[in-house]
Amino acid sequence: MKHTYHIQGMTCNGCRNHVEQTLSKVEGVTNAVVNLEKAEATIEMESHIAIDKFQEALKADGGRYSIHKNGEHHHINDKKKVEKPKEKGTGTFYCPMHCEGDKTYDKPGDCPVCGMDLVEEVNLSATTSEQWTCPMHPEVIKDESGSCPICGMDLVPMEPDLSAEEKSYKKLLKKFWIAVAFTLPIFIIAMSEMIPKNPLYDVLELKYWNWIQFALSIPVVFYATWMFFERAYRSIITWNLNMFTLIGIGAGVAWLFSVFGMLVPDFFPDQFKTEAGTVHVYFEAATVILTLVLLGQMLEARAHSKTNSAVKELLKLAPNKAIKVVNGEEQEVAIDKIELNDILRVKPGDKIPVDGVITEGETSIDESMITGEPIPVNKSVDDKVSSGTINGNQSFLMKAEKVGSDTLLSQIIQMVNDASRSRAPIQKLADTVSGYFVPVVVIIAAVTFGVWAIWGPEPAYVYALVNAIAVLIIACPCALGLATPMSVMVGVGKGAQNGVLIKNAEALEKMDKVDTLIVDKTGTITEGKPTVEKVGSFDESFRESEVLQYIVSLNSQSEHPLAEATVKYGKEQSAEFLKADSFSAVTGKGVEGKVNGKEVALGNAKMMEQANATLTEVMENEAQSYQKQGKTVSYLAIDGKVSGYVVIGDKIKETSAKAIKDLQDKGIAVIMLTGDNHDTAKAVADELNLADFQAGMLPEDKLKEVEKLQEQGKVVAMAGDGINDAPALAKSDVGIAMGTGTDVAIESAAITLVKGDLHGIVKARNLSHVVMRNIKQNLFFALIYNTLGIPIAAGLLYPFFGILLSPMIAALAMSFSSVSVIANALRLRTKSI
Repeated sequence: MKHTYHIQGMTCNGCRNHVEQTLSKVEGVTNAVVNLEKAEATIEMESHIAIDKFQEALKADGGRYSIHKNGEHHHINDKKKVEKPKEKGTGTFYCPMHCEGDKTYDKPGDCPVCGMDLVEEVNLSATTSEQWTCPMHPEVIKDESGSCPICGMDLVPMEPDLSAEEKSYKKLLKKFWIAVAFTLPIFIIAMSEMIPKNPLYDVLELKYWNWIQFALSIPVVFYATWMFFERAYRSIITWNLNMFTLIGIGAGVAWLFSVFGMLVPDFFPDQFKTEAGTVHVYFEAATVILTLVLLGQMLEARAHSKTNSAVKELLKLAPNKAIKVVNGEEQEVAIDKIELNDILRVKPGDKIPVDGVITEGETSIDESMITGEPIPVNKSVDDKVSSGTINGNQSFLMKAEKVGSDTLLSQIIQMVNDASRSRAPIQKLADTVSGYFVPVVVIIAAVTFGVWAIWGPEPAYVYALVNAIAVLIIACPCALGLATPMSVMVGVGKGAQNGVLIKNAEALEKMDKVDTLIVDKTGTITEGKPTVEKVGSFDESFRESEVLQYIVSLNSQSEHPLAEATVKYGKEQSAEFLKADSFSAVTGKGVEGKVNGKEVALGNAKMMEQANATLTEVMENEAQSYQKQGKTVSYLAIDGKVSGYVVIGDKIKETSAKAIKDLQDKGIAVIMLTGDNHDTAKAVADELNLADFQAGMLPEDKLKEVEKLQEQGKVVAMAGDGINDAPALAKSDVGIAMGTGTDVAIESAAITLVKGDLHGIVKARNLSHVVMRNIKQNLFFALIYNTLGIPIAAGLLYPFFGILLSPMIAALAMSFSSVSVIANALRLRTKSI
């Protein structure tokens, strides 16, 4: 029999393998195949097995996954955020190693896979208002200042609550100092054996000092570091072997051996004993190892807060208050009370509260915090302004167009947060290595013990035990797991501060491999702010003013930048708008409809062909004279006859030429694809020294060109800003959207450039290069460290140089290896892109 079921709770390939193995072990199952993307399990069985048996097997395995009949989607075990909206991050926790992809938890603790402390998500609400409370009655909480309704005292601002991140650090700090306080005397007692005529033995015999060490070790083992043993136990019963498996076994064996040696010393052969007849104890090794691991965890907790500092810095950009103008009067309101179309006053030096458009006044605005460009931008009536940017020295009025989570700043914060939590493909290497690593290390430790016990010098068993513990401790793969996510988190934040928004870590990795860049012309190479330069007539029965009338009347229903330019020009020329209906936009060609009862079409030569309107040689020559100057010419057909034309210019961005040269110098082939005609495209290509371009491209043509290049083995990035670019953006290896473009283009792309110019692509390329180099450095440090550390710990150098690695030194090195990986990732914050 074969049945297909729905599996709930899987987030990564590790989950898929785990579920597959668990279901395969159920008695009567001949084969089980799990599909992660479909969240389905296809199970073959000798005879029917009730679904309850599979449910019991998954529950016995830890209960993180559940199985249901197809069509039933239960969310019992789904720890995703349920009660809180996505942008309210506080109270939601995730694994810093992203062991289970984007899986989150609703309370602090440790990751069920790798055992690392869960990290709290940053609160993504950039509009948290200040709250006030009464010093005498803390239950009174208000959104604004005033007096207490109970006792009349003035309300005071509430102290912000510590984040879970800070609480976790303080908790670890407290435990660390407790561990140090008890470990230090143990260490002194143990090391005193190296002093000739040890003075401590004049006070008490060695066996009593061993009992003192035992007593002092109890608070360290059973309070300060007990969590490590809990994690080790859980990792073994769930078979999610991790760094804590090795720490738990290593330190646990050392401590238990010492206790057993004190209680029944006669059980051990003489080579385990000291001259005084007591068994060698390793309380100092166990407690120092555990204390050093705790130090590493504490330093990591501190460092984690720095890795997502970019999100926190972005959150600081959003103001809490705004000045709302109601019936001519100004009112100070909380930022989350602003609604669409509210009129707001922005005073000199204030932050722009929400996204909107200036309705009165002019100013200069510092947009460096979201574009990375230091020069203030001049703004006047009808210009758009973005939340979080800083007003210059003039006051103005603006209308709110996007509020709350819809503002550019909120979207940037959300995108940065999501991207920093995504997994880069290179992380699969670390995941694969880690999966085999722990079992192999345990085997190596066992072999080390055996080799030293059989062939080691006396006391052979003591050497065997110490070296086996050193192998277990030094091999902890924590640094390996942290290598990729730390670099991604810092790199994504760095990009956001420079106006480069990365949707996911995969895009960051692929951008470093791109060898071919396809760019659109309008709005990408050019400014995307077209202006009408001339309106002409081909028909004596239509004056130029009438041609303009038909053009603006038809275009009044279009949102295309060229249409907006003609409508704006028509208003400036006081053109009369005629009745237009049956409007239709033909992608890549133009628009058509009825104006004043006449069939009207406006667009390129392909549009005229569709409207059955014939272009004469004279008309084409007239158009070409403008097109060779890089202008765009649209023909107007009325009732199937070409009657006029409009010439539109679009200035090339100042940064385009330098950006294209920089990209070409990096070995990237740049190709321009445009829907415009050949002559216009050639004029632009010549100005930019672009040898490779294609004109007259429809959306499907751009898509086919991307596919053709990919078939040739090219890694293709596509940069565009319009709806017509969306298919190619989605198909390309890396889609790059101009932040000044359409929402559809931005949604289809993996990278968004806030400022919307080609220099942002150079930044994105530089960013991907430094991040990938940083990740490879981290992986190298982690892998080479373990590769060299394990043989040294096993005693490989002892026969030649007499060198052995103390388990305590191994613990110190292991803890600081993780911190060094984070420190290396944090270096990205200082890199210039």
